[in-house]
Amino acid sequence: MSARMSHNSNPKTLDDLMANALHYAEYCMRGTGNLPPTLFLVGRDGKQIMFMPQNLADVNAKDNFAQMSKLMAVATGATIAAMALEAWVKTGKVGETMDMTEMSSEAFDRQECVVLMGESIAEGQKQQILPIIRSGNHKFFGFGDSIVEKLDKMEGRFSQLLPTKVPDEKIRALAIAMLKVKGAHHAMAAKGQTRPRFRR
Repeated sequence: MSARMSHNSNPKTLDDLMANALHYAEYCMRGTGNLPPTLFLVGRDGKQIMFMPQNLADVNAKDNFAQMSKLMAVATGATIAAMALEAWVKTGKVGETMDMTEMSSEAFDRQECVVLMGESIAEGQKQQILPIIRSGNHKFFGFGDSIVEKLDKMEGRFSQLLPTKVPDEKIRALAIAMLKVKGAHHAMAAKGQTRPRFRR
């Protein structure tokens, strides 16, 4: 069982932000039994920002949230980012070939997990895939040990959230303008909502 993580109100490193993402994931799972995809950023001003989609009803909505997340990272001048979300995961067994044509959500031996994907311009990438443990009545009980701690490269729509280098003011201004056009200008107000109310 993973230990309960404390919330860091002033995250400065990727480990700090990953710990906050895990703390929030546990908070959501204990409260509602599920975790909405949530992006955590440390902006240029040093404050933590959270960004969540209004809905993820289909593939287009997921792609749009991924695109908006990347724009948010540029607009805020973030150098550290972490994405927390739920996913079905299937893992291969030693000596067996994994069927790559089978979707994880349809696999017989799939595992319900919380996935944490972290990126830092200075520190690179980190990830955790934590199995969700539920009691007999399907209430959230806790997280198991991470299935994987290190991948050669993260792939997928929610990978590579950060630009390869810190954006200058012109690039940031362009990203802010694009967010406004896409109707995400309300997300910039997240600066005033840098921390959710966590249960102690």
